[in-house]
Amino acid sequence: NLIRALSDLPNLRRVIFASSRLVCKIGYQPKDEFDYCPTTFYGESKVVGENIVRESTTLPCSWIIVRPTSIWGPWFDIPYKTFFLTIARGHYVHPGNRTISKSFGFIGNSVYQLQKLISAPADKVNGKTFFLEDYPPINVREMAESIRETMGAKTIRTAPLAALKIGAMVGDILKFTGWKNPPLTSFRLNNLLTNMVYDSAELEAVVGELPYTMRQGVAETVGWMRVHGEIKQPRPCKNGA
Repeated sequence: NLIRALSDLPNLRRVIFASSRLVCKIGYQPKDEFDYCPTTFYGESKVVGENIVRESTTLPCSWIIVRPTSIWGPWFDIPYKTFFLTIARGHYVHPGNRTISKSFGFIGNSVYQLQKLISAPADKVNGKTFFLEDYPPINVREMAESIRETMGAKTIRTAPLAALKIGAMVGDILKFTGWKNPPLTSFRLNNLLTNMVYDSAELEAVVGELPYTMRQGVAETVGWMRVHGEIKQPRPCKNGA
């Protein structure tokens, strides 16, 4: 329907179609933009959508497909807000000394990337597919520590992976019995442990340096959460400083 509507706009210069990283399961490294591995109906629907775009012969302009990764920041919700809230409450437990890398995207950087993609020369972007992501990928432990420091939350604890798996099974049972959003489930633990890194070379070549570092994004997000009552305001020092 969208392509039919666009076909009637002769002055249109460019369109960006939003797909999803879920055209591939978490942890799968696609060999190219046509290499799919969805595990959900939602992911399968995005594969169909991408193919419709690529096969279209009526688009009157240049086009791009973007696959947002895990986009976080002000106005976000589950599951990424849950990650911040879990740290704020002192409930986040990191799996041992495990190093986990993720291609996440701070919303301020994502908007900047979209602006760059919409205005880039057509020969650099037309017909291409880009993952919307920050670069380099974030280290989950480093991000968690940055959130904790910014919030002034309790020290992050670590736990053996075996203990976390038991906790995740308990969460599975609680969810089965009706608890809508238990702190830990097997699905959530598996997502946390799995590295999720995508090639950002072509995106970097078009966009260049991003306006926000991970720490700056965390500061913006924590500030928004405080303003909107998601977390408490920091307590003033006793001497009034």
